[in-house]
Amino acid sequence: MLFIKKLVGRSFSFTGLLILSLVLVSCEGLWREDPEKEPLARVGDNYLYYDDLQTLLSDDMSPADSASYVSNYIRDWATKQLLLSRARINLTEEELEKFDLLVSNYRTDLYTRAYKEALVDQKGDTTVTQEQLERFYENEKDNFRLKEKLVKLRYAELPRQFLNLDEVTARIQRFNEQDHRFLDSVGVQFKKLNFNDSLWVPVSRVIQEIPPINAENESRYLNKSQFFQLEDSTGVYLGKVLDILPLNEIAPLSYIKPTIRHVLLNRRKLDYLRRLETEIIDEATKEKEFEVYERKK
Repeated sequence: MLFIKKLVGRSFSFTGLLILSLVLVSCEGLWREDPEKEPLARVGDNYLYYDDLQTLLSDDMSPADSASYVSNYIRDWATKQLLLSRARINLTEEELEKFDLLVSNYRTDLYTRAYKEALVDQKGDTTVTQEQLERFYENEKDNFRLKEKLVKLRYAELPRQFLNLDEVTARIQRFNEQDHRFLDSVGVQFKKLNFNDSLWVPVSRVIQEIPPINAENESRYLNKSQFFQLEDSTGVYLGKVLDILPLNEIAPLSYIKPTIRHVLLNRRKLDYLRRLETEIIDEATKEKEFEVYERKK
């Protein structure tokens, strides 16, 4: 036993011991004998019951698959129980107390975090107005410098043997209302298309969508008002660049609106939780449920 104790002390990591303690504490009372249930297996005083596995077995499993799953589950369960019992024997009282405290704190954090998240979801205040977005943007816009170029463009990827290539090329460049309707009508023949040229997209996305353009040559093709026609072994790429924003420019509001909305909602959530914690403490103090004692000299 002394040899085992030394071996455990050397080989178990702090995290491993914490996990073992957490499982051990959480399992106490979970696997105790229950005369009203049908047992499947036993390790010492701990029992595994058929009811424990029912929710894990799906209706579409065959009898052979179910039997195999149950057999493997029982073996895994027994292995963990045996390891846990040996771990507890080989841990000192000081270690057990330390891990029990960590487990208790972890359980408290899990419960309180889940409760606070439920309160936030119940509150359901997820509305962010355009005015709030614009005000935050104006106050913080210098923090929204671009880390990569943005472009506005329309493009289409056509099969290499597309018959009306010249007409599509002319219409993508001109792109009046009639051209737009025509391109939409034949777009089912395209491999890819994007005619929403009012959206800003990062250059990395363009490179991903149009393989002939890469980090080395993008400055040759992605310039304001430029049209490009490129080709590779899979298709022909037609594109018209409407506008471009270089590095370190302030990002447009339309591009970073989702980010700002997330920031505002997160700040609102944190403010709500801070108020909640203050209210809980104040109410508990008022109701004599919470007291702080002066330290005795």
